[in-house]
Amino acid sequence: MDDDPIPISLVANYMFCPRRAWLESAGEKVDSAQIEQGTYDHRKIDRFDKAPDADSYQAVNIRHEGWGLSGKLDAARMTDDGVIIREYKATPVKRAMIITDAMRTQLALQAACLEDMGFHVAGTEIFFTTHHRRVDVELDEEDFENARRAVEETRALINQDRAPEPLEDSARCFRCSHVGICLPEERKLCAVQHRIMVSSPDNQVTHLATPGAKAFTRAGRMIVQKNGEELASIPLDTIQGLQIYGNTDLSSGLIRELLWRDISIVWCSGSGRMYGWSVPSYGPNGDQRVEQHVASHEGRLGLAREFVIAKVHNQSVLLRRAEADNSVLPQLRQIEKQVGNANRWQDVLGLEGESAALYFSQFGHLIKEEKRKNWQWATRMRRPAPDPLNALLDFTYTLLLSDCTRALISCGLDPHAGFLHSSKRNKPALSLDLMEEFRAPIADSVVQTVVNNGEVSIKGFTNALGSVRMTDSTRKAVVKAYERRMSTEITHPLFKYKATWRRVVEIQARMILGYLDGTQASYRGIRIR
Repeated sequence: MDDDPIPISLVANYMFCPRRAWLESAGEKVDSAQIEQGTYDHRKIDRFDKAPDADSYQAVNIRHEGWGLSGKLDAARMTDDGVIIREYKATPVKRAMIITDAMRTQLALQAACLEDMGFHVAGTEIFFTTHHRRVDVELDEEDFENARRAVEETRALINQDRAPEPLEDSARCFRCSHVGICLPEERKLCAVQHRIMVSSPDNQVTHLATPGAKAFTRAGRMIVQKNGEELASIPLDTIQGLQIYGNTDLSSGLIRELLWRDISIVWCSGSGRMYGWSVPSYGPNGDQRVEQHVASHEGRLGLAREFVIAKVHNQSVLLRRAEADNSVLPQLRQIEKQVGNANRWQDVLGLEGESAALYFSQFGHLIKEEKRKNWQWATRMRRPAPDPLNALLDFTYTLLLSDCTRALISCGLDPHAGFLHSSKRNKPALSLDLMEEFRAPIADSVVQTVVNNGEVSIKGFTNALGSVRMTDSTRKAVVKAYERRMSTEITHPLFKYKATWRRVVEIQARMILGYLDGTQASYRGIRIR
C-alpha cells in the first residue's frame, strides 16, 4: 500500500475527518445526496458555460510522481501565462462563499501535480455552483507545504491496522456522507444523544417473481417484460438490491450495470430457497474480512451468546403479545438467562435448540383462534413444507436471510464465516447468525400478519406429493407484506432513534464489524419489547 498513489480526494477526506479517510481507503464508498448534487451541478455548469473551446479541458487525470499522488481536475484552461485550474464546489445558497483551508490544500495538490507534469500553473479558482460565481484563489508556499504534509499524514493513516476513533460530539458528523457506516455514537452501544441522520433515504429491494418475465436495462431504468408486455419500469437509482425467484431472466447488460453500481443480486427458487448471490469484485474492508475468518476459526462466544439471547427474548415477546399467560414463557425466560451464563459454544447451541422446540410447540397460538381450523399447525418442519404455515415460514426466512446477506456484504464481511452456526456444507453461517435476532420480529411477524389479516388464503397453496407450495399470487402478497414490514420505522431498542427494520439489520451488521475490527468493545443483539 505504501507504493500506491494517494488519491487527492482521500487527502481531502483526511482533512475533513481522519476516520472518514480511513474508511474510504478500506473501500467504504458512499454516494451521498451532496455528492449526487455536485455531479448534477457539474453537468449544469458545463451546459451553462457551453461547450469548451480547444484550450479548455474537463475531467483531466493528473499525478505527482515524487509525492505519490494522483487525481482528477474538474476543469482547466490554457492561457498565454499558463494553466488556470477550476474546481467546482456545491455549497448551500444561504452559506457564504468561503474558501476553506481544505479547498486551498486541494487546489495546491492539483497545482503541484500539474507542475510535476511539466505545466506552469498561472492561477486557481473555485466556482460555487449554487451561487454561479467564481472566486480566484492565490496560493503561497505555505499552502504547498501544508499540501505535502497532508499527503504524508494521509499515507501514514491508511497504513494503520485500525481505524481512528470517531469524532465526539462534532458538528461535522451531521453533514458527513459516511455517517451511516461510521456510526460514531452507536459504537458506545448506548442511547444516542444526537440523532445523526443518514444523508440519503433507504432505497428499495426489488423483487422479480413473475415466471417467464425478462428484465433488461434501458435509459437508466430496469424494464421488466413478459410476452412483449411491459410489467414494470424502475429507475436503477432507486434499487438497493435485486431478488429473483424462479425462471425470471436478467440480461447480461442489466447484471453488469447492477454490479457496476454495487447492487447485489440474490437468486432464489420459486419456493424461496436461496441459490446464491452476485456481488461486485471489489468489496470494502478486505483486511477486516481476513480477521473475521481468524475469529470464526478461533470462536467468539460473546457473539454466539448475543445472537441466541436476542432470539429467545424476541420469541418470548411475540408469544406474550399473542397470549400473555402462555405456558412456555417462564421456560423461555429461564433459557435466556442460562444462555447468558453459558461458557461453551456447545451449551449455547443446545439451549438454542431447546428454546426453538418450546417456541414452535406454541407457534400455532400466534394465529387467531377463529382461523386455526384452516391454518392448522403441528410442528416446525423444513423443506419440503408439509403445510401452508411451514411454507410461509420457509419463504419469509429466505427473504430475511437475503437481507442479512446483503447487509453483511455491504460492509465487507463474509456471509459464510460465522460464530454460532457452522460453516460446514458451505452454509452462509454469519447470515444465519445475524438473522436469529430478527426471525421473530420480522419473518414470524409477517407470517402472523398475512394470515390473521386475511392477506393470504389457504386456497393460495398447492400440494405436490406432500410438499406444499405457494401460488404466484400468494408469493407476491407475502413479498408485499414483508417489504411493508422492512420499511416500517421503529424506535431502535438500544440507540433510541427512528429507523426502518431494514436499516436496523444493516446497523447490526456494522456492529458485528465494529466488534470484529476492535472499534467497539462488545456486541449487543436487538431485543424488542
